[in-house]
Amino acid sequence: MSQQLEALLIVADEPLSAVALATATDRPVREVRATLDALVAEFNGNINGYAHGANRGAGSPRGFELREVAGGYRFYARESLDPIVADFVHQQSPARLSQAALETLAVIAYRQPISRGAIASIRAVNVDSVVRTLLGRGLLTEAGHDPETGAILYGTSDALLGYLGIGDISELPPISPLLEEPTEGFDE
Repeated sequence: MSQQLEALLIVADEPLSAVALATATDRPVREVRATLDALVAEFNGNINGYAHGANRGAGSPRGFELREVAGGYRFYARESLDPIVADFVHQQSPARLSQAALETLAVIAYRQPISRGAIASIRAVNVDSVVRTLLGRGLLTEAGHDPETGAILYGTSDALLGYLGIGDISELPPISPLLEEPTEGFDE
């Protein structure tokens, strides 16, 4: 069953509860919890929950760990390896942003703090996945909550300012010269 749990946890994009895993594997929750505990111990370099003794050989923790978070289980890179993982990610060729992401980023940069609903209204499309992507890449930050609606407000992050080579959002170029004349396209 440990292989089944590992496979499910690898493909999941959010933490999976023991109940969800028990349902997926058609096993009792008690058995799933015991297997999860054994996997956590194994990945941490322990056997049966006990650290390897000197006479049994030292166990090494894996480069990943299984954590219980947000009511479920999920794989994470081991925290002690964060520096090497961060270096690796930064050395990769920078991922390009889609046109939708660039447009959304521009709306947020010039109108921040702004809610998803307001962004969607300006762009006239659903922006949920684009905002999640920009948050995941560290280009946006949560800038508070709208006092009337409670909606999360978004703003640009310091990382984005660094990528743009500016120290403050006020250094963004004025947008009005970039817009078409409002009378263009109309015959007089």
